[in-house]
Amino acid sequence: MRVVVVVPCKNLEGTIGRLVGAVRAVDPSLDVLVVDDGSEDGTDGAARAAGADVVRHEVNRGKGAALKTGFDYAAEHGYDAIVTMDGDMQHDPAAIPAFLEALREGKGDIVVGSRMRAVGDMPGIRIWTNRTTSRVVSALAGQEIPDSQSGYRIMRTVVVSGLPLATTRYDTESEVLIRAGRRGARIASIPIESIYTGGVSHINPFVDTLRFVRLVLRSLFWR
Repeated sequence: MRVVVVVPCKNLEGTIGRLVGAVRAVDPSLDVLVVDDGSEDGTDGAARAAGADVVRHEVNRGKGAALKTGFDYAAEHGYDAIVTMDGDMQHDPAAIPAFLEALREGKGDIVVGSRMRAVGDMPGIRIWTNRTTSRVVSALAGQEIPDSQSGYRIMRTVVVSGLPLATTRYDTESEVLIRAGRRGARIASIPIESIYTGGVSHINPFVDTLRFVRLVLRSLFWR
């Protein structure tokens, strides 16, 4: 099974090299693709220096657009599966073998890392938001997904590369689960550690909540 780790990021020069190195240390057979979504610092250079391949968006297009770039790259280069994770060190690369094992054992076509059994230092508002949106996404996807907002996942390339995704921001992660679930993909979860560094979140509570609501309303008319 050929697997590529896709890391969408912006302005993460300070952490992306460490993340790429940690992923390669966990499993040297893994390829890493960093999708630099319009960074204004040295993110792309730091990623390349650490051994990652890099696709760069010259202007910021959103996390969802960066994920779609990664999905297309995986399909074009013949990868069987895609691991997605964030570049700010809030996803522990040591969990990757558990994701690989879950996919190989056929637990699901998409396996999502769930932080909800051990939320750690996650702020209370984020815990409430994650649980609420996860209930909604679970209902729309027709399957239980305890932590639909977790970006730490492994997915079969064939399942996600052909999805007609309409979103381009943080709502894409929910859209992937809804569309894939409705197409018959099996969605499973494994527990992961919740790592909260206290860094600045790029999520806009008002705007991104409106995007989620819009996604939910649109999804009611999908077949």
